[in-house]
Amino acid sequence: MKRFAVGYEFIARIIMMVLFVHIAFIVHTVLGLVVGGFFPSLAASYSTYRTWLIDVQDRSWTVKRTWTVFHDAWKAELVSANAFGWPQFIIWALLIWEYWLTMTNDMGTLGVAVSGVLLVLNLIYGLFVSLSWAIRSNFDEGFVWVLRTSLSMVIARPLCSLMVFVLFLITAWAYYTWPGLMVAFGVAVPVFATMMAVYSWGRLPGLDIHEIEPTEKDQREKDAARTSDATDTRNAR
Repeated sequence: MKRFAVGYEFIARIIMMVLFVHIAFIVHTVLGLVVGGFFPSLAASYSTYRTWLIDVQDRSWTVKRTWTVFHDAWKAELVSANAFGWPQFIIWALLIWEYWLTMTNDMGTLGVAVSGVLLVLNLIYGLFVSLSWAIRSNFDEGFVWVLRTSLSMVIARPLCSLMVFVLFLITAWAYYTWPGLMVAFGVAVPVFATMMAVYSWGRLPGLDIHEIEPTEKDQREKDAARTSDATDTRNAR
């Protein structure tokens, strides 16, 4: 019974944290007059979840701590997040516009083929954008490095990409079925789902569940790797 109560409280605190990230997202987006506040709020959401994920010793965050972490991240991201986000948005808007044109105009067989290609491009680009913000929150690197790494991760981490996509579909279905959830949680849930997928399957240094919360199997693999390295070193000598 005690384990159930502890687990219930932990889940409730996660829900509360996600809820207040959503509230902070709205408030700070308005503070930035929407145009200048949206992308810093998005970056702050990713940064807040990253900080929470790596805080293994105490994930029972209070409202004050959630707000403080978000606000500090938002202030730090005011310039860089806009420089990172707006070019991505413009490219995605053009891709969506091209897809909409091919779907609403009769272009024959060629139009069907082009619309299929554009649909795939939009899906891949959506994964790329989602992962780029997660990677950006974890590394203090330049735009080019983040974009290159994000593109590589879409391809090199297929399970992570698949889980990001599946969790997004589940979230979209839940929001469509119960619109009140979208009002209550907004983009906070998709961002949280993306960060959880990256944490669990992305294998990013500094944001890897196998390093931060190793299981017995992970520990045995690490011990075996250390033993193998030590043996190789002795043999080399």
